[in-house]
Amino acid sequence: MSDIVILNGRVITFDGPDAEAIAIKDGKVTAVGSTAEIREMAGSAQVIDAQGGTVMPGFIDSHVHLFGGAAELDFLNLTGVIGVEALTAVARPYSAARPDDKLLFACSIDYALIGDRSITRHDLDAAIPDRPFAASTADHHTVYANTKALELAGLLHGADCGTGSEVVMGKDGLATGELLEAAAFMPVLEMTHLGGREMLGMTTGADPIPAPDAKTRAIDKGVIANGYKHCAMHGITSLHNMDGNFYQLELLAEMEAEGTLLCRTEIPMHLKHTDPVERVDEAAEMRAKYSGDMVWSNRVKMFMDGVIDSKTAYMLENYPNTDSRSEPLFSAEHFNEAAIRADAMGLQIAVHAIGDAAVRQTLDGYEAAQKANGVRDSRHRIEHIETIHPSDIPRFKPLGVVASMQPLHSPRGGFFPAYESGDIIHPHQIETAFAWKTLRDAGAALIFSTDWPVVPVDVMPTIQGAVAGVELPSVWLDQRLPLREVLAAYTRDNAWVEFNEHRKGRLRVGMMADVVVMDADLDAMPIDQLGSAMPAVTICGGRITFEA
Repeated sequence: MSDIVILNGRVITFDGPDAEAIAIKDGKVTAVGSTAEIREMAGSAQVIDAQGGTVMPGFIDSHVHLFGGAAELDFLNLTGVIGVEALTAVARPYSAARPDDKLLFACSIDYALIGDRSITRHDLDAAIPDRPFAASTADHHTVYANTKALELAGLLHGADCGTGSEVVMGKDGLATGELLEAAAFMPVLEMTHLGGREMLGMTTGADPIPAPDAKTRAIDKGVIANGYKHCAMHGITSLHNMDGNFYQLELLAEMEAEGTLLCRTEIPMHLKHTDPVERVDEAAEMRAKYSGDMVWSNRVKMFMDGVIDSKTAYMLENYPNTDSRSEPLFSAEHFNEAAIRADAMGLQIAVHAIGDAAVRQTLDGYEAAQKANGVRDSRHRIEHIETIHPSDIPRFKPLGVVASMQPLHSPRGGFFPAYESGDIIHPHQIETAFAWKTLRDAGAALIFSTDWPVVPVDVMPTIQGAVAGVELPSVWLDQRLPLREVLAAYTRDNAWVEFNEHRKGRLRVGMMADVVVMDADLDAMPIDQLGSAMPAVTICGGRITFEA
């Protein structure tokens, strides 16, 4: 007797031929076949009529910031807001609606809000002059703050933030309002209604001090639960978080026991460039304590550099019209030691590397680990790879390094505008920018994700961005891929990269019943309309987590 049967679908199994229907019992797939065959097995099972829509393994978003993304569902979102007048028009009603907030906080402010100059505190003062107000860029590597926010955070007269972060100072001797990287903007985040706890896993990898009380934990779990509902609504059944601490693991374990954990979630140990390599040992402690099907830890996350837009990505040559190519957060020696130690412990490593020099230094570290510890099936990852030198592209396959990329980060995806040639990066760097097809054609393992909340966690717009994209000047090489390959990169291959290819990411008997039923036949849709498709039903472990 089945618990659930799904009939009349276009079932993509990623394990052989397509099918029409599947049966689910006790959280596992128990049969795959024709509608007639599965209908005979239905009995008293709940019947889901797919009505010709695509049925496939549940989406696995392999790069998200869960706590931060969930929190930002409640923040003012400034996507598409350009100019102080437009900022004022949305910020003042937000201020009026939140009279008790110590700090008004917004997300996704555009670097180009003011056009061809940097945003300043005076611009934010013009929008909100009487209350502390700050906004993060979509990439979360820069925060802009008004004068009252800088005063409240103790940053108006500057601060020593160490390597890789900066409170930008003006000619008047006061902070301009531009705060580059975590050490500079953390004092501002600590004033949000969540006290910055939602960003600690990314900014420090440490736990909140003092330890949150029961009331605070309940608030945080409520925020995350709302984030899970949002993910399930978009067909997601598993998440790879890209920031972590024990606090998040504790919250998710409690949520699993309480029945509010709707997606399987991996949480890494986040090693900062300011940490000694011995701190990697915390990752082994996390792995030993959290190893379930719903919540687990098996990875070390590191940042090698910043982002291109703020010119903090580490490049092989100077940014156009500057004398700077930025610098890596980790020295080569420090990173190599950390990579060797983590690899020797059998841990997976994921490194944020956007600039071509950062990508090269990360590859060098993985190569050093392989030489020190021997070749193994490590599936170490490089996150983003927004620029890469052509000579480094063929290094991925022999080193077994996974290219973990986000189609909507690329201007090709249509979410962000294209860089002007020679403005932030050189024309020859554009030729291998966001080069996921180029990397795949060179034999690299390729996976896709969103980096939520940098872009929305909505799956289908990202898939459309990789399949259809938008037209760009010829210096941008065509990186579009066929639909089935992109769907596989979001399901089967994301299961593989987490070492779970034998349990999920395909629809066959015995696999975890993580399934999404779409409201359309994706294969039959025009590729420039894929982004409009939505899940009708999401199932995680045989449990319906979303139903339209």
